[in-house]
Amino acid sequence: MTFATARGPRATHRWSYTARMLSRWTRAVLRHRTMVILLWTLLAVLGASFSGALDSRLTTSLNIPGSASGEANALLARHFHQNVEGSFTIVVSVAKENVASIERRIASAVTSLPTGKVLQSKEIGAVLYVEADTDLDLARAAALTGQLRRALDARGLSRAMVTGPAALQSDMTPVLRGDLRRGGVIAVTLALILLVALLGMSGVVVIPFVVAGATIATTLLVIYLLTPVIPMDLYVPNVVELIGLGLAIDYSLLIVHRFRGEVALESSTRDAVLSTMTRAGRTVIVSGVTVMVGLTTLMLVSVPFLRSLGVAGIVVTLVSMVAALTLQPVLLSWAGARGLRARGPSGFMGATDLLGVGWARLARQVLRRPRVTLAVALGVLAIGASGVGWLQLTPGSLSALPVSLPSAQANAFMSRHVGPGVITPDQVVLVAPPGLVWTSAAGQREETRLATVILAEPEVADVAIGDRSPYVDATGRYAQIFVVGLHQFGAPASQDLVQRIRAHDVSVAHLTPGVRVYVGGAPAQGVDFLRRLYGPFPWVVALALGAALVILWRAFRSFALALLAVLGDLASVAVAYGVTVAVFRFGVAGAWLGTYRVDQIEGWVPVFVFAMLFGLSMDYEVFIVARMREARDAGETWAATIVRGLAETGGVVSAAALIMVGALSGLVAGHVAGLQELGVGLSTGVLVDATLVRGVVLPACLALLGNRAWR
Repeated sequence: MTFATARGPRATHRWSYTARMLSRWTRAVLRHRTMVILLWTLLAVLGASFSGALDSRLTTSLNIPGSASGEANALLARHFHQNVEGSFTIVVSVAKENVASIERRIASAVTSLPTGKVLQSKEIGAVLYVEADTDLDLARAAALTGQLRRALDARGLSRAMVTGPAALQSDMTPVLRGDLRRGGVIAVTLALILLVALLGMSGVVVIPFVVAGATIATTLLVIYLLTPVIPMDLYVPNVVELIGLGLAIDYSLLIVHRFRGEVALESSTRDAVLSTMTRAGRTVIVSGVTVMVGLTTLMLVSVPFLRSLGVAGIVVTLVSMVAALTLQPVLLSWAGARGLRARGPSGFMGATDLLGVGWARLARQVLRRPRVTLAVALGVLAIGASGVGWLQLTPGSLSALPVSLPSAQANAFMSRHVGPGVITPDQVVLVAPPGLVWTSAAGQREETRLATVILAEPEVADVAIGDRSPYVDATGRYAQIFVVGLHQFGAPASQDLVQRIRAHDVSVAHLTPGVRVYVGGAPAQGVDFLRRLYGPFPWVVALALGAALVILWRAFRSFALALLAVLGDLASVAVAYGVTVAVFRFGVAGAWLGTYRVDQIEGWVPVFVFAMLFGLSMDYEVFIVARMREARDAGETWAATIVRGLAETGGVVSAAALIMVGALSGLVAGHVAGLQELGVGLSTGVLVDATLVRGVVLPACLALLGNRAWR
């Protein structure tokens, strides 16, 4: 089998500094290949061992340190011994029953928990709901959810339903674990089918899976070790395992693809591995660094939730890159030419005349009419991105949860019978100046005045105040007002209410000078979450674009190529946003995909999609343009460069994209709205980028620029 080269008679490789370093590195790896295998085996075993204990170290906290809601929640914890995230809500139907008896039994069940206490109890219609609290953090409180439910059962309250932040985390953990198992099976199956189609029934098909398995296990080990220092979100394992699977297989496939060509040109397997790694290894490094740059920009966002996803993405990318540069060459050296030989059909990558089929034909078609082709492609991209105009954001959704969860059933019951706002009330904390206490007549008049203004808000269903616990602390200097809205957590009206209380109602109430007012609770926390998320987002975009432009400019030795790469990435991101809105807000293909129908997209998704997709799409640009650059350096014309570059990389790029989409489909197949949105957004962006943007828009632009593109 022969493989089309970029240079007719083989031209001498340009031995840059990076190539020399990679050659030395690969020689050292091959010299110590037994040690390399043992080290990766040890890391994989340790990662698999500790991954089972990782769930207990994860959290779903949306707390924003230093924010107004963070200050309010800190005051609630310090002076009222309340913990917003370590709390439970218990709801039970009390039609024609002794409410006082039920309240005593609920209080008994709650106090059976460490530091458990009842904050308030309220009967609305035939429904009793009780707010209970602990001093524990979210993870430890979540672990006690089962104990609380058993305690209620033991007291004859088996029909009582438990929800709240801790119960939701407890119920979501096994769902996420099940989604991960199911998504992993889907992703691995699709990847296997695609790799066999590409490589045939050959031994090297196994190599990408070995590299991916080692990458994922090692990443989970690193995440486990980081959890005492960096709070990690409950979504991290799903993101790491499914994105890591796609990324590691992509890098591995790129190297296998290059190795297939080098084996036909080198005299020994060792030389073929060295030549492969000096060329494909450099591409992996540029690609991996670009991915990490995109994710590093998330560190600008002072939101622990998003930072944890950013850190996880950086770690899995770095480990993927290291595995590709160490484990992969060792496996290739063992596989050799025999590993490439397929039993039966050789796969699509076994084509001997790449310049006469597929991507080469497409490239020639584009070169014949570049202006028309570019206009049509940009029109299609514009249609795909049009949904961005309807993008609305929410910090999270309590309605888009699996209906089988006990906590979700409790939420639905309360929404129907009491109202959605009662699940997550606002908590307005008042701090009195010296000389004023809230238990005095003057203090009560002040508090009542503010409560009356708040109650007049159209969005408010109920307001609760008082002159004793839990409304006033032991010193009398701190008071709180419970505000129940008409809409669920995260809804636009719920977000607007927080803003109005902060900006309007406090000023209208004309409180005594020196009174400080903080709005806490889940709705306020959500508002601050979005504000912290999108305040620095323009800087995140600017930094990612600037850093990528510099990296690619140096890698391609052409400003025009680097600029085209960045603009193409922005187009892919816009389409990803538009399609996500179309699927989740308007239900396009929702029934076929099994996705939720929601009015708002979870706020963290667009930010993470941008950072992750920015890096992933650069992978494909680097793969294609690096090959074009080789052909150009070998003296080919700009037109021949475009055709040859797409002919020799278009197949592997589209295959890598399909494998990544297959891996991301595991997120779409899950039961969590945010992860479904992430899966749809990234899958769309990757697919559009690897086909329409890099396969049509890029060659059309290069054709219009001609020789200027390579300067």
